[in-house]
Amino acid sequence: MDSQDPVQVAEPHPGVLLITLNRPHVRNAIDRALAHAVDGALNRLDADPRLNVGILTGAGGHFCSGMDLRAFPTEGVPVVADRGLAGLTRARRRKPLIAAVEGAAVAGDFELALACDLITAADTAFFALPKVARGLIAAEGGAIRLPRRIPYHVAMEMLLTATPLPAPDAARYGLVNQLAPEGQALDAALALAHRVQAHSREAVHVTKQIVQNTRGLDDHAAYTVQDPLSTPVFMTTNATEGAHAFTEKRPPAWHGTEAGQLDR
Repeated sequence: MDSQDPVQVAEPHPGVLLITLNRPHVRNAIDRALAHAVDGALNRLDADPRLNVGILTGAGGHFCSGMDLRAFPTEGVPVVADRGLAGLTRARRRKPLIAAVEGAAVAGDFELALACDLITAADTAFFALPKVARGLIAAEGGAIRLPRRIPYHVAMEMLLTATPLPAPDAARYGLVNQLAPEGQALDAALALAHRVQAHSREAVHVTKQIVQNTRGLDDHAAYTVQDPLSTPVFMTTNATEGAHAFTEKRPPAWHGTEAGQLDR
């Protein structure tokens, strides 16, 4: 992969796709080229049955500084089709995605992290949504998701005053799954990905789909959406293997083909 590419993609371990924002000279600010490259990497993650989980991180000691304001006057907001910022914030991606945050996760890039399923962060990192300070709105999920993830008044202070949130406070509020020493957020994300991969792929992927598709529904409507997704999982080879492994007090030996079939 060319070091000048706006996004670098690698498979550091079998089943894991590492997506690295690669514009360190501007703290990985999102322009249109980077947005389309992230979208392409996420499409690869969803389409490849060998891949189970993705990690999104940034090069050069920072996650991302948000939308590239130098490019904004000519390029506009770097959304991709109806999938939102960088093809993520409005998309329903099938497979788990972990944000590994070092340094700053600001504005649109914080919105990318909020669109991920899990977050690891260096204890020196911070999160911020300073859109109002630029005459803009946190319209790619920040104003919608943040008040659902942390206490309302803390979220409103961030949204209305542009006050940053240090990663240790974000962890205390439950926004960050794991804190790590500076420079080790990616290591923490890889360890978390390994924990996800220890389980049946179809069970993990369908669980994510159920959470996404039932959000905001009442119980009756949620079961109506959930059951067509969950019922096939109970009839898979891996469901049987999980039960046998439990009764035989041994680790399960998961089969890999059914996950790709259910993901389609």
